[in-house]
Amino acid sequence: MKIIIIGAGISGCTAYLQLQKHLPKLPQTDHEITIYEAYDTDKDTTSDERDGLTHSSTLIVGGGLGIGPNGLHVLKRLDEDLLREIVRGGYVVPTSNMKNKNGHLLIRMDASAEPTSPQESLPMHMLGCSRHWLWRCLRMRIPDHDIVTKRVAGVVANPEGRNAVHFVDESPPVEADLIIGADGLKGIVKRALFPEADEDPYPPQYEGLSGVGGFIPADKVKDDVEKGSMNFIVGGNGFFGYFYSISARSAPHRDSPYHVSEPGESLAWWSTYQVDECPNPKTIDKEDIARQLQERFGSWNDPVVRKILHTLDVSNMYPTWTMPPLPTWERNGVVLVGDAAHALPPTSGQGSSQALEDVEAFVLFLSHYIRKEHGDPDGDRDCKSVIATAAKQYMQLRIPRIQAILDDAKRRQNLKRDMGVVEEYMMYCFLWILGWFPSIFTRELKAVFNYNIAEEVTKVLAHGTSL
Repeated sequence: MKIIIIGAGISGCTAYLQLQKHLPKLPQTDHEITIYEAYDTDKDTTSDERDGLTHSSTLIVGGGLGIGPNGLHVLKRLDEDLLREIVRGGYVVPTSNMKNKNGHLLIRMDASAEPTSPQESLPMHMLGCSRHWLWRCLRMRIPDHDIVTKRVAGVVANPEGRNAVHFVDESPPVEADLIIGADGLKGIVKRALFPEADEDPYPPQYEGLSGVGGFIPADKVKDDVEKGSMNFIVGGNGFFGYFYSISARSAPHRDSPYHVSEPGESLAWWSTYQVDECPNPKTIDKEDIARQLQERFGSWNDPVVRKILHTLDVSNMYPTWTMPPLPTWERNGVVLVGDAAHALPPTSGQGSSQALEDVEAFVLFLSHYIRKEHGDPDGDRDCKSVIATAAKQYMQLRIPRIQAILDDAKRRQNLKRDMGVVEEYMMYCFLWILGWFPSIFTRELKAVFNYNIAEEVTKVLAHGTSL
C-alpha cells in the first residue's frame, strides 16, 4: 500500500510512526509511506543543542501545551523510550489549580489517570511541555528521506484507482492508495472530501478570543508556584495560565510521567482574552500587545501574573479557531486526523492528546482490516474498501468523543471573555462552591484522562463487523 501523509506536524509525524509500528508485514504486501510538508522540517531547524533548555524559537510552532494522561498512554504504547524522552523535556503536573485574579484558590483538581494495569501501579499525570519539544521527539524518529519539503496545491479523491496529490510548483502529481490529511484546520486536504463545493463549505471559525504566550526564568517565581501544578487564573477581563515547563536536570525521575520532579529553568505562561476582530499574528506590533496586556491585567494581584507582566516579552499571538463539525472525515481513501478533522480550542487542554488518539485509532482499524483481507482466501477487495471500512469505524468511535470534549471546552471558554463586575464575582462564587465538591468538577476530566483508545478499538472489533 502506498501512503502519503500531508503535514509533518504532531499529527503527521505520529501517523508515520504508528503506521510503521502497526501495518502488518505480510507476504506480497509492501508499504511505502511518504510525508509531504510545505515548510522546512529539519529536526535541528529550531532546536537548542543544550540539553533540556527551552529555546525561544519553540514559539514559532506554538509555545507550551499540555498532554493528558490519555495522550501519554498513546505515546507509551507507541514507544516507551519515546515517552520517556518527551517527559524528560517537559514537566509533570498532577495538580490543576484554578484561582481568581488575586491569586486566591477556587478549585484544586487532580490531573491524573488511574493505573491501567498491575504493572502500572502509580497514576500517570499530565505533562506540560513546549510544542516544539513534543514535535522534535517525534520528528527525530523519522528518516529524513521519508519527508519531502513540497507545498501541496490540492488532493483528488478518486472513486476508482489511486488518489492524487498535486503540487504548487506544478511538478508531476503523485498517486497513493491512502492519503492522510494531517495539515491542520486550514489545510488543503479537507477540500478533497467535498469536491462539489467551489469554496470550503466548512471554513474555520474565529472564536473571538486570542492568546499570547512565552517563557520566563523559573527562579523569578519559585516561591509563588506550587511544585507539580498547572495554574489557571480567571478574571472578569481575561485569563492567564502558567506551569513549569521543564524538570531540573538533576531530578532522578525527570523522564517518568508517574513522578513529580523539582522544577527546572523555565516557566511557561499564556494569556487568552477577548479580541473581537481576528488579529494577524504575522503583522502584530508585539510591543503594542505587551502594552495592552499590562493595561488589561495591571490590576490583577496574582503574584505570578504580576511578575510575568513586569518582564513581559511577547513572542507571538494565537487566535482561537474552531471548525464546524464535518459530515465525514473520509472520502475514497482520503482520511483526516487531528486539527484537519476537528479543531479543539485551547480550553479543552486536549488538542494534542486527541490528535494522538485519532491516529492510533485509525491505524489500528486499518491494520486489522489489512490482516483480515490478506487472510481471506476468497478476498478480492481492493485497498479502497479496506480503508473505507477502517475509516467508518474510526469515525463512529471518534466523532462522539470529540464532540463531547468540544462542547465542554466551549462552555468553559466563556470564562475567558469580558464580563461585568457582577458576572465576575458570581463566577468566583460558583467556582468557589464547586471547589468544595471537586469530584463534581473533575468527573468529566477523569473520564477524558482514563480513556484508553486502544481498548475502545478492541471492543469495536470484538463485535465482528465484516468487510
